[in-house]
Amino acid sequence: MAGGEDGAGQAGVSDAAPSAWAQELLDHLRPHGRDVRRVVSWLADTVRGTACLQDDTGALVAGTRPPLVGQLVDAVAAGRIASAAWEGQGRHLRLVRVAYPDPSAAGVLAVSRPEPFDRRAADIVGHTAHVLELLLQAGETTAAGRRLERATSDLRLAILQLLMVEDTVSARRVAAGLWPGLLDTDTACVYVVEGSAEERDRLAEECVDVTGERALVVLCPAVDEHVIVVTPGDAEARELRSLIGPRPRTFLGGSARQALVRTATAYGQAVSALAVAHFRPDKAAVYAERTHPERLVDPVALRCWTARVLRPLDALPHHTRAELLATTRLGLEFTAVNAAKVLGVSRNTVRARMERVETLLSTSFSDLAARAVVHVALNTQEGLAGAPGDPPAPHDDPVTLDDLLSGRAMVTWARDLLSRLDHDSRDLRRTLRAWIAEGGNAERAAQRLGVHAQTVREHVRSAEPVLERALLSGGSDLYEVVLAHLALGDLELPALHAAKPGV
Repeated sequence: MAGGEDGAGQAGVSDAAPSAWAQELLDHLRPHGRDVRRVVSWLADTVRGTACLQDDTGALVAGTRPPLVGQLVDAVAAGRIASAAWEGQGRHLRLVRVAYPDPSAAGVLAVSRPEPFDRRAADIVGHTAHVLELLLQAGETTAAGRRLERATSDLRLAILQLLMVEDTVSARRVAAGLWPGLLDTDTACVYVVEGSAEERDRLAEECVDVTGERALVVLCPAVDEHVIVVTPGDAEARELRSLIGPRPRTFLGGSARQALVRTATAYGQAVSALAVAHFRPDKAAVYAERTHPERLVDPVALRCWTARVLRPLDALPHHTRAELLATTRLGLEFTAVNAAKVLGVSRNTVRARMERVETLLSTSFSDLAARAVVHVALNTQEGLAGAPGDPPAPHDDPVTLDDLLSGRAMVTWARDLLSRLDHDSRDLRRTLRAWIAEGGNAERAAQRLGVHAQTVREHVRSAEPVLERALLSGGSDLYEVVLAHLALGDLELPALHAAKPGV
């Protein structure tokens, strides 16, 4: 079909000047307007007809499909002709090939209208096809970039999960391909940066930028507001502090330096420090090394006791035992759901592994005292991993938990810690003791005390700043307070395997 003359009297094209429609079309290339569907809709309105874009398979991508001539469409899509025009049944059809990023495929832009296509209308269709090619190319580039970002993010998470289960060999092997030398270290610190969930991706990018990719930056799989950073050096930590300074409602918690194999322990410390950072003017805190109860007992006795407590697991294959211990350690520190997200397994898997440990140790993790005692054993065992020395030999008069907790240093520590609560007229100590005895259940503790459950929660929350420990979130802080109660005889010693209290 021959095009008509480009005169002012030509019907069917927008009355705007050529520069006006061209400017409108160019606006669709701006970052805020890159939408193929909007471009096709604009084209239909501008030429006063209907328009559609279909892909190489004939599927509709955008617009409203007019009646098409199949042979012409196939010829244009195959590249045998670049464009085609058809007239009939009271309408005029223009077909233009739209190249795809994949050179082996192409789409077809089809425009139909009642009036013939004059020069201006033909120009608009041709330029629109070119704009669509640019948008499709940009979209594919953007999509490829996003796929790469997702793959990189998944890889970082996989490395972290390997570190969490103490598989440093595999973690180093995976990291070596993209970040050579990143994990060529024996020790590291873990930091948790907290911001808003909406800003987390950008916050993670800035963490990567300020650390110069000398740190492992991971989107936390358990908490949408958290970014986890594993860094071997101290300079990166200073850069992270500078990052949170100007950002409102952004906080930083860091661990003490730990062996790389103890990344899970370092992560727990960072989360604990993060809770403190919320109350700091600079919005940052590093885990404070304080007197932990297990350091107040004879290390040889503690080692003997730990070996005896965990002995039921010794008959398991090495990989199974390591898997159960790593999962239980995280499951005691965090909720089963969050531990599952960190490990990259289902929560049912976490619960099944922990239930198996419960069975082997003949105990129940619904008992906070049992959780605290097993937590001590697991941390002691982890601290001894790789340490020189022969395993403790069986003894006719084995050390019991009561022996460990009744030492003078332990009792003095426990008394000093819990006596901080005596200055509150609400008897926080009595409430806390009942709450622990009921497994951290506020409703059952309230029934025992004859008060409202909300009162129990308020008392426990009020005890947190006094004791300088997070209680409601569970984990190491809570277990230390439980051990203090056990040392003073305020709670019954839990029964472990062989159902022997005080094992």
